[in-house]
Amino acid sequence: MANRRRTVLQSITALAAAGALPAAFAQQRIFFGIATGGTGGTYYPLGGMLAQLISNKVVINNQKMSATAETAGASVANAQLLGRKEIESAFVAADILDAAFNGKSQFEGKPLKNLRALGALYPEQVQLVTAAKSNIKTFRDLKGKSVSSGSPGSGQWQLLGDLLEAHGMTRKDIGEDLSSFAQSVDKIKDGNLTASLITAGAPTASITDLANTHDIRIVPLAGPEIEALRKKQPYYAQIQLPANTYKGQAAPVDTLAVMAIWATHDGLSNDIAYAVTKALYENTDILGQVHPKGKEISLKTALQSVSIPLHPGAEQFYKEKGLIK
Repeated sequence: MANRRRTVLQSITALAAAGALPAAFAQQRIFFGIATGGTGGTYYPLGGMLAQLISNKVVINNQKMSATAETAGASVANAQLLGRKEIESAFVAADILDAAFNGKSQFEGKPLKNLRALGALYPEQVQLVTAAKSNIKTFRDLKGKSVSSGSPGSGQWQLLGDLLEAHGMTRKDIGEDLSSFAQSVDKIKDGNLTASLITAGAPTASITDLANTHDIRIVPLAGPEIEALRKKQPYYAQIQLPANTYKGQAAPVDTLAVMAIWATHDGLSNDIAYAVTKALYENTDILGQVHPKGKEISLKTALQSVSIPLHPGAEQFYKEKGLIK
């Protein structure tokens, strides 16, 4: 992705040199990418607004930034993009970011030590959704049924494995589907999938779409098995999905949540890291106008669940704000 943007910039520079464009045009923008997730989740719309915010607000050494949100494979894939320095920044779930930096779980033996954090965003709710007419009322009811764990490279794949293990099950006990959020809800609509595990800021676009046309059930994730999982994976918090988050969901639902983190790599300049971090946390009110989860992004929680090193540019911003010494 970064290579493609550099190619675009080089092309603009060549055009300017040939007289087809003013020479100053090639020098006035700094390209900055944000890897998000699929269009059916929360990463993508918030990433788009953040990119617009950065493009409108940030100027470094008289150069404006041109930021773009790019669809991607979500947390695991995003961490790998950062590890290869193929994108300037990405949204990654806190547990996946920690596993990537320390070489655990899907990153076993392959730690990505060049990852750096810009700041925490908002809690992502774990939502196990099924049709209301199904007989899935607890996680154990999934045995022998089809369930999507999200697109390959997403954190859901690891989460589903953790949930299965906590309930004394394995992947062989279910029919695992690797559809994206949007694809999985389409399959539920058509009766070709029993349930989908979706970790994203609620309300999530794909679930809202499903609930607007079909009666749904959000399956609770609570009890001794979940408590055991939380002891093993402390990044998961026990929360309640508020009533009426989705059409027909009249009561709150006990479930889990994990913090979403805005991350980068150690190759990003300090000036850019400082500027984009400042742009986000000094303009959170604008993001709140785009998506309800934007209202939950706050400077007060900017360091929550951040377990990997901060980028020095972001660290400078937090020192100025008094969050760290």
